[in-house]
Amino acid sequence: MGKIIDGKAIASGIKELVKQRADQITAKIGRPIKLVVVLVGDDPASQVYVRNKERACEDVGIASEVHRLPPSIKEEALVDLIERLNLDNSVDGILVQSPLPKGFDEAKVLNLIKYEKDVDGFHPYNLGKLLRGEEPLFVACTPAGVMEMLLSTGVEIKGKEAVVVGRSNIVGKPVALLLLQQHATVTICHSRTTNLAEVVKRGDIVVAAVGKAGIISGDMIKPGAVVIDVGTNKVNGKLVGDVDFAAASQKASYISPVPGGVGPMTIAMLMKNTVRAAELVAAKQPQ
Repeated sequence: MGKIIDGKAIASGIKELVKQRADQITAKIGRPIKLVVVLVGDDPASQVYVRNKERACEDVGIASEVHRLPPSIKEEALVDLIERLNLDNSVDGILVQSPLPKGFDEAKVLNLIKYEKDVDGFHPYNLGKLLRGEEPLFVACTPAGVMEMLLSTGVEIKGKEAVVVGRSNIVGKPVALLLLQQHATVTICHSRTTNLAEVVKRGDIVVAAVGKAGIISGDMIKPGAVVIDVGTNKVNGKLVGDVDFAAASQKASYISPVPGGVGPMTIAMLMKNTVRAAELVAAKQPQ
């Protein structure tokens, strides 16, 4: 059976380092590091995610503020709030919880966030830097967490064949770019790939991020592959991934579970990005 990649344990180590850095930066800038989360509507999963982010901020010494807005709010009012937060020098990071309710232009809203405060890493400036092979100010949190998990295994990425199942701007595309930066040969496929099983079977590294329970079966996994499961799906009230864990874990060398894998890593990387945003502020201050 493959070794479990314990995202919770890795995230705990990262948060410990982030807390030390947060204390140093807080002393330097003379105020708390601050993350503002904007939550529109009453999606239950989003509310859970936001509470987890608030708790993580408390753990590492970051001040958090949540704007909980009704789904009926006009887009202009949301735009006005983001513009105010952009101008507020006490705010280091801004995060608009996705998905927004129907009727909102999510891309427009996310693009409004000042790229120096874009701790989610979704602004075209940060995604564009990644595409060009340059270092963005912020890498999207889930892809950054996936890479940390891969690195924790000690398996060399260079020269390996990596298969990313999922093509979202949030996970699939950024993960593929990060793997390319580490000199993997990358294939992106998705739910409409006709020969999905054959493609996945080639993967020395498989990242599943399509949001469909069990779409990656055990017989798709190459013996010895490293499998990272980003999927979060509810089946009969239970949280499961995109990978058939029981079957895939018999063939993989390393595999991440759901829950307890990518989820905690995403939040740890958000904390890291928020401290990085405050570091940018500190760097501009006179010595």
